[in-house]
Amino acid sequence: MDSAFSYNFPALRGTQAGKEYFVIMCPLRLIPKIFLFNEEEIPAQYRAQRILNKNRIPEITNYMLDNSDDYVFSSLTASIDGELEFIPFSEEQTWKDIGRLQISLDSRFLINDGQHRRAAIEEALKISPELGDETISVVFFKDEGLQNSQQIFSDLNRHAVNTTTSIGILYDHRDQLSILTKEIVANNELLSRYTDSERVNLSKNSPKLVALNHVFNTNLKLLDKTKGESVDQTEEKIVKEFWPTLCNSIPEWKMIINKDITPRELRANYIVGHGVFLEAAGIVGKAAVDYDFDQWKAYIEKFESINWSRTNSKDWEGRAFTSNGRIQKNNLTIRLTANKIKQKVGLPLTSQDEKAEQKMKAVNN
Repeated sequence: MDSAFSYNFPALRGTQAGKEYFVIMCPLRLIPKIFLFNEEEIPAQYRAQRILNKNRIPEITNYMLDNSDDYVFSSLTASIDGELEFIPFSEEQTWKDIGRLQISLDSRFLINDGQHRRAAIEEALKISPELGDETISVVFFKDEGLQNSQQIFSDLNRHAVNTTTSIGILYDHRDQLSILTKEIVANNELLSRYTDSERVNLSKNSPKLVALNHVFNTNLKLLDKTKGESVDQTEEKIVKEFWPTLCNSIPEWKMIINKDITPRELRANYIVGHGVFLEAAGIVGKAAVDYDFDQWKAYIEKFESINWSRTNSKDWEGRAFTSNGRIQKNNLTIRLTANKIKQKVGLPLTSQDEKAEQKMKAVNN
């Protein structure tokens, strides 16, 4: 192959299932030019991968631009439909799989995995072209037709497991509220002992009381934020004062600390052992701050006199749990649970709260 009419990449050669594949380092500026993504609106059975979800691209682009000093991308995987040749730098056994990969200029590159990263890179380069000299690793397979390309996509995604929300929070060192949440947990006696940092739902026999994502979601409700929004000093102070106040205002949580009751027994007998309560408490905290900024903690302290037992069906059935006693957590039940707590501590209901109450009455009637 004439090197003047080909792409030339330093490459590593490997073998899987008896077939050669190659790993190269590709400058980002080449990614939009040579890597194609089949975006045609044709039936799925005739495509090599899923349709591009364009809503994901701005998020990935912003991640790259906002963290240009320490962003990380995993490898792209692509099939080459065209002539290619691997030229080893040496015929010695030790070095025979290190060399140069030549690919004819008329070859077609089809991304099997990483199409959203490719699209995000293209958008990022429009804003910051200086990123073009940076590289991303690419794994190349020889194209063997549509069926093989579809199989590569299937195999690459077959064993993919999404991380839990809790793990995502634990490992996030950029998001302000994630960092603040971890600080709250680390510095609180109850939370530091009884927060599960990996799971999002605790089993009935779990020795933990809450999951990290429960604490995070409660903070979102407390500040009326969405993930990724900034947190100012006043809001940080509110969060740092909310958790000690809440922990000291739940008698059953004090029993956990004193080992008078286990987390399992708490979950079985009280709603304060479940995420629906925690997020509802966040909503109440937000309402208290808005209603009386100087005395908002006094409303949280009133939690101590509330009957949180699951036998208290008058207050919590249809809100925190169903008629058969099963805990239910969704936006409506969180709101309804918060409404009852507001009534108990003397906070007014909003128009949104009233709509939730009407919805519950309609269901019960």
